[in-house]
Amino acid sequence: MNNGAGDIIHIRDLRKTYRVGKVDVPALRGVDLTVKQGDFLSIIGPSGSGKSTLFHIIGGLTPPTSGEVLVAGQNLVSMTDADRTRMRKRTVGFVFQKFNLLPNLTARDNISVARYIAGFDKRPDAEFTEILKVLGIEGRLDHKPSALSGGEQQRIAIARAVVNHPAILLADEPTGNLDTENSKSVLEILRGLNQRLGQTILMITHNPEAAEYAHYIVQMRDGKINSRG
Repeated sequence: MNNGAGDIIHIRDLRKTYRVGKVDVPALRGVDLTVKQGDFLSIIGPSGSGKSTLFHIIGGLTPPTSGEVLVAGQNLVSMTDADRTRMRKRTVGFVFQKFNLLPNLTARDNISVARYIAGFDKRPDAEFTEILKVLGIEGRLDHKPSALSGGEQQRIAIARAVVNHPAILLADEPTGNLDTENSKSVLEILRGLNQRLGQTILMITHNPEAAEYAHYIVQMRDGKINSRG
């Protein structure tokens, strides 16, 4: 099946099985998912439902066992590990529960490192000024992570994830380490990136209120998608 016009993610009958000792453990059991460019999608479900495995495959961190996976027009099933690494650097941005900032670098340098790793000029381009406005961190770029609040650190992590204008932003429990106020702020930022800049976002969350910030909510259980609403 060919992906439809405007589909940035097209997945059919995706399966992933891990080998644990002598036992095969299925993590994904035939997932079908289509995401349009510019969508904001939340994925919810209990631990062990396959959410993180799905993210890792979409992000090129792990190969699928079988199925069809097209991300930004690229076929991940036929890619080598090196191909997936190149795709990941230029096509996908990641935001995690842990901020994963380099403690000895300023916020500005943490962001610039992402461009260097992807093979771009280390200086963010002019469009990135608009992203900094959405994030509200223009005045915090010369501070190291230890001088930033949790909410500010997550904003820097988001800036690092989108500085290369990735086709897709994958956010895995982005508010998991934040209090209620900072969680709301980060979710508003993600919504702003989606609405103002058209950033395609997929977000894993255990929080039903956080999930409501997205256009669509997908529920996973036992390695399958149960519903989309």
